[in-house]
Amino acid sequence: MSLIRILILSLAPLLLLTVASAQKLEPRANAKRPAEAVYTRARLTSSFEEGGRLYVRLKLLPRSRIPFTTMTYRVRDKNLVRQFSTGSSVEFLAERLDGENTITAMHSAPECKKFQKC
Repeated sequence: MSLIRILILSLAPLLLLTVASAQKLEPRANAKRPAEAVYTRARLTSSFEEGGRLYVRLKLLPRSRIPFTTMTYRVRDKNLVRQFSTGSSVEFLAERLDGENTITAMHSAPECKKFQKC
């Protein structure tokens, strides 16, 4: 085998990768749209203030698809939590802001009954 042929065979995959990575990707017609807001049901277990920020602990319902049952969230606006007392059943919307899980919306929710769909 000649030296030129060996070089061509060894460099061909690199050339193909370079050409493939240089192609412009076109958005697909069926590309996913941004997800709509999904509220999560929970029970308010406690609230506390730390470093001038308000935090709440929420016990998530078993069907929430999150492995931990009680999670701590920062509250964006203190008025969101003022109307709720410990033990209240709520639905909330959370986002990741400044490196923390932050509640951006919260409202009262009816109590979930055992063995019934919520």
